[in-house]
Amino acid sequence: MNRHVEIKELNESNWYDCCLLKLSAEQELYMEPNAVSIAQSKFESTLKCYVIYYDETIVGFMMFNSVKEELDGYWIYRMMIDYEYQGKGIGKSAMGLLLEDMKALPDAAKLVVGYHPENIAAHKLYEQLGFIDQGDRFGKEMAVIKYL
Repeated sequence: MNRHVEIKELNESNWYDCCLLKLSAEQELYMEPNAVSIAQSKFESTLKCYVIYYDETIVGFMMFNSVKEELDGYWIYRMMIDYEYQGKGIGKSAMGLLLEDMKALPDAAKLVVGYHPENIAAHKLYEQLGFIDQGDRFGKEMAVIKYL
């Protein structure tokens, strides 16, 4: 069977399923629950949320800011795949789709993502997608940059 990854905007029919997605116990140390990110997006109107589908199943969540922030870049705030679906290339495929969408943002020259330095899976993913560590740190997180 040919599996298909796609991303769709968060809406009234898919937000709750995103709240039910789970991380591994280790990853829970590094990320807020999706419900917190969804709530944040309702108070910060520039945050855009996407749901990751694997075939017809909701398996992940992403959020980015549609205005530039630190490092004069657009920040990807969240990217998570349910622990039962990790290791299948879904996150890489979904992030590729998101990066294509983000290229259309005004004056999009840099995309930035922050993550905990001990999150090895995130480090590998962003490195494979061409993000570069230039030593930028914000609190407990490192920030990596992708130049477009």
